Amino acid sequence: MADRIKLLPDVVANQIAAGEVVNRPSSVVKEMMENAIDAGAHTVTVNARDGGRELIQIVDDGCGMSPMDARMAFDRHATSKIASVEDIYALHTFGFRGEALASIAAVAQVELRTRQEGDEVGTQTSVNGGKFQSQEPVMCPAGSQFYVRNLFYNVPARRRFLEKSTASSKQIKAEFQRVALCNPAVAFELYDNDVPVYRLQPTSLAGRIVDVVGRHIKPNLLEVAADTSIVRVDGFVGRPAAAKKSNAEQYFFVNGRYFSDQYLRKAVLKAYEKLIPDTCFPSYFLFLTIDPERIDVNVHPQKIEVKFDDKEAVWEIIHAAVRNTLGKTGAVPMMDFTAEGRIEIPVARQGAVYDEPAAMVNEHYNPFAEGYVAEGADEQCGDVEEFPGEDFTEFPGPTPRGGRPAAGGDVGASRRGAAPHPAFDPVGEYLLSDREGGYDEVPSSAVAPDDAAVPFAGMADVPSSLGGGAVVAEDDAQRSVLEYVSSEDAAVQQRLIETPAAEFRGVTPVAPGYVVAMLGGVLVVVDLKRAQERLLYEYYLLMLTNGSAVSEQLLFPERLVLSHDEYELLGQYAAEFAAVGFDIERVGDGAIDVKGTPADMPSDTIDELIYQLLQTFAHVSAADLRRQRIAAELARSGARPMGSCTSQEEAERLLERLQEAGDRCFSPAGKPILAEITLDELRAKLR
Repeated sequence: MADRIKLLPDVVANQIAAGEVVNRPSSVVKEMMENAIDAGAHTVTVNARDGGRELIQIVDDGCGMSPMDARMAFDRHATSKIASVEDIYALHTFGFRGEALASIAAVAQVELRTRQEGDEVGTQTSVNGGKFQSQEPVMCPAGSQFYVRNLFYNVPARRRFLEKSTASSKQIKAEFQRVALCNPAVAFELYDNDVPVYRLQPTSLAGRIVDVVGRHIKPNLLEVAADTSIVRVDGFVGRPAAAKKSNAEQYFFVNGRYFSDQYLRKAVLKAYEKLIPDTCFPSYFLFLTIDPERIDVNVHPQKIEVKFDDKEAVWEIIHAAVRNTLGKTGAVPMMDFTAEGRIEIPVARQGAVYDEPAAMVNEHYNPFAEGYVAEGADEQCGDVEEFPGEDFTEFPGPTPRGGRPAAGGDVGASRRGAAPHPAFDPVGEYLLSDREGGYDEVPSSAVAPDDAAVPFAGMADVPSSLGGGAVVAEDDAQRSVLEYVSSEDAAVQQRLIETPAAEFRGVTPVAPGYVVAMLGGVLVVVDLKRAQERLLYEYYLLMLTNGSAVSEQLLFPERLVLSHDEYELLGQYAAEFAAVGFDIERVGDGAIDVKGTPADMPSDTIDELIYQLLQTFAHVSAADLRRQRIAAELARSGARPMGSCTSQEEAERLLERLQEAGDRCFSPAGKPILAEITLDELRAKLR
């Protein structure tokens, strides 16, 4: 029988390998940019046409290659990164397999122009479909220039299933961002169809993050720094208040290499637990520095997966570092982050001797023994010593109609010979007068004496549920105060005040931005700014529903610079911005001129408002929900701080309008506008 096993030709083997290393145009960009960084480039330029299908051009000013290196670079397993098997476990470069150029050349038409710094002329090498075509001298600058044309031209099935050019451009930009973020000292440029997308200059890590993601993230970055014997963690995380609906701004890097790990991602999310909603995701840019011998990047040809020797310890260190940063900002209260006496996590060493801690046992422990008292148990409290000269009587429960106390109690005898004072101010304090017999005292009960027609001045219509001593009917005394609520009933947002016809009376400013008033017999404190947000929300919601937006033209247009994504999103939703009341002109290169804004909108909130509206357009598709979100953002930006300059007349007019609002209890963000002050709370304060 003839032999059936044959050795595949190099061209076929390279095309098979290309399926692992190069599966889309963005993979070509990633491999070529990493090669440029390994070559010591200070400037890297990327240009892609038709989403990389027609052309991918990578230009760098690295060390360049000799004519022999330029020819061998396209052979499989030919590399300058490693020389022996030991080098695999001490990698300090991005590439090391020697498969990228061979795989790319096997499925595309590749042209390389390169020159070393000391050479007079460079070398031009052409490879088509894995087959060497030509090599000749050429004039070119120092460094390397790669031209990858007609990707997958000889693999029709792969080319037919490539993503659309727009989706492919986004993937190329994502790979560009990853390489640019971990190399802030290198200048990068990205062009899409010869149109500039990014022009990044060398800067700090924080500056590179702002340049790549957008300037909106600058005030929300919190620095992370933790150094242990296992791993050093540096970078930045976002404030909990800046969490987003998407997880696009989440990056892990180890030794300057981007990687993805869901297990370590949970360490960051765990630190934000109960600080952000479950549907939101924090931003983080974390850079891990670890001994190359303790990780393995030789897991997958794309080198996105990384194995750690001490993954559980790395998880704990990342979690503690992020939690530490959030605690220093006040986002995580009641935590002590002093470095004094902190525990150092050691690295396990071969041959080291570790002492086992001695076990502590209490041989006399027997909780069933008669008279046994556990160590550290609190002593039993003795009898409470009564105050001299005082005669305390147990306070009765609910009083019957008429205000007289129930049997067994004497409200007026809380102090012998002292009659209760009839006057009480629910906003201020008990009214005391200095008489010859000392100070008169108001009883702790909410019951007035017999000769008082109204229990408290101005509180005749206080509901009975507000005070422990409220008037209760005799028939209701035996009835349970609990109301049965079926579990099948739909959830309804709780309201503070259930009397829609009630009016605000006795409005009195008590602090900057806050007033006290009586509402339906209930004492409430009102947040004026949130009340203003509620009124603006209903105004803007009605305006958006009716399509009657009003634009206020600016005397001098304000120029803003957006990221590429934000700029494209603004062009996509230009009609929606005009419907809101914006007059915006796109001037190119990410810059826009804001010529008009919604009426009565403060000028200092325009940039933040535009960004928030862009996020709403990007993540909310339902029309009704989008209108509500837009109205809420407009109301939040349009509400001005209500400081100490707010007059009582202005506060009264605002509360009059709030009475007619559809929801006067909660702001558009769900925060309470009113806070009820009960009699029990007042008694607790005045004990």
